[in-house]
Amino acid sequence: MKTAFAWACAFAMSAAAALPAHAAPPAPEVVPLWPADQWPSPVRGPERTGRDGSASGAVSNVSQPRMEIYRPERPNGSAAVIFGGGGYFRIQIGGAARPTALWLQSIGVTAAVVYYRLPGDGWSPVSPFQDGQRAMRLMRARAAELGVDPQRIGVIGFSAGGNLAGIVGTRFDAPLYPPLDAADRESARPDFLAMIYPVVSLKPPLDTTRSRRELGKQADAVEAYSVEAHVRRDMPPVFLAQAADDPIADIGHSLAMFQATRAIGVPVELHAFERGGHSWGLGQPGTLVAQWPRLFAHWARSHGFFGAAAAAPAQDKPATPKPAARRDDADGD
Repeated sequence: MKTAFAWACAFAMSAAAALPAHAAPPAPEVVPLWPADQWPSPVRGPERTGRDGSASGAVSNVSQPRMEIYRPERPNGSAAVIFGGGGYFRIQIGGAARPTALWLQSIGVTAAVVYYRLPGDGWSPVSPFQDGQRAMRLMRARAAELGVDPQRIGVIGFSAGGNLAGIVGTRFDAPLYPPLDAADRESARPDFLAMIYPVVSLKPPLDTTRSRRELGKQADAVEAYSVEAHVRRDMPPVFLAQAADDPIADIGHSLAMFQATRAIGVPVELHAFERGGHSWGLGQPGTLVAQWPRLFAHWARSHGFFGAAAAAPAQDKPATPKPAARRDDADGD
């Protein structure tokens, strides 16, 4: 039986195979988020990548915050900054963020996978949100070079990464760090916000996640990092997808975000799947939750991203490797 990480690797190879033979995807470009030694690091030892169980493909001990940028052969002008989940003590790169980047790359979207600093590694709770703002600004500063429209750059976040994406999408003008260079003159506001099985709130009764514990090291974390408390009329449109039987992040997180945004007139779409659990990445073929990439791509086109809504290519549905056993990330969100 394949592990989730093995399934993700199989997807990556299938996504590459879906492209024309002459168009093998280039290796991602690695871009540091900050100048060297910008933040004194509490991390000791090398970065770690999990190999077993729910940790398969998850990265921790991050000392060098950075992006991996996946550039399509024919960019369509849109880009997405991707935050994997992991309860702020690791980042699910192999099982969620990288497969999503490869799928987006295959349909012409420039994708950036963010390796953000983790409170679970000893970084301050504000660190991932500083990294999220900086990633958005760097992508916008490099838009012309990347063949991207600076007004078509959004964020996608999974689980705890959904919380990070949500705070970037609502608190984009909060002064979380002092400006460093020309890139910091750019807006950190995403143009669209996708939250997949997200952690939204740190407030009761939704305060049962690992994210709540890790961010709670900051005295005002509940108010500062509960996304629904910061929704605003000038935030981007929102796409939500979650399973009703999610045992890690209760479906109430997505419902809270849906209700808060709808109440103030922010465009929002919610897909609540009957079954699926937690930490499913792109979704295993044949499952209900595997519909979300197609639904998201169609939604994005309806808002003017990813090209025209009437011209959805076949690759909207990710390549389908053999299914693996469903994985619920019982160790974190």
